[in-house]
Amino acid sequence: MVETMPVATIRAQLRVPLRFPDGYATTARVFTFTGLLDDREHLALGLGDWAGSQYSASTDGPAPLVRLHSECLTGDVFGSQRCDCGPQLREAVERITGSGGFLLYLRQEGRGIGLYAKLDAYTLQDAGLDTYEANVALGHAEDERDYTVAAQMLLALEVDRLALLSNNPDKADQLDRLGVTVTERVPTRVHLSPTNAGYLAAKATHGAHTLDLPFVG
Repeated sequence: MVETMPVATIRAQLRVPLRFPDGYATTARVFTFTGLLDDREHLALGLGDWAGSQYSASTDGPAPLVRLHSECLTGDVFGSQRCDCGPQLREAVERITGSGGFLLYLRQEGRGIGLYAKLDAYTLQDAGLDTYEANVALGHAEDERDYTVAAQMLLALEVDRLALLSNNPDKADQLDRLGVTVTERVPTRVHLSPTNAGYLAAKATHGAHTLDLPFVG
């Protein structure tokens, strides 16, 4: 059953050059929106031939590649090694630039619990809880992210079919319920390091993420 939601519209758009610490550079068309359900300042980045991917999707051709990336200040900006968010963001920008599509940067820190609570959860993880258990111990759900705003943004961009760059089946399930067709789910690479192994294992075993980890059977 398709869920109903308010209509959002594009507020403004501008060209922004991007450059990552490893030297990779590209240019994004950045879109802002009005009418988003949670009234937060989420962004959509059109990458590569994003306009061509829109046209292709509208004519039943190949769907644009899209990633829903939840904000992670510690990983995306400060390069924290506790998670794989920064490497996933870097990978997604390059892959979407190559094929044409959109990256949605969603203000949903800590799987929706906020920055301060995420840092509190880190303390609990250091004491032995996994990333999901820590959220629950703080009185939150394991994952509080709601992708209604993502669906609003995509429909404002006239994208109702997409190939989803994600290892998380919940993203695809939510988009499908919201009227955005996921034609395929394209996995991201596994960005494994000694410091994020436990975090990735929890995502695979507890969160049902499709991660091929050598120590998870």
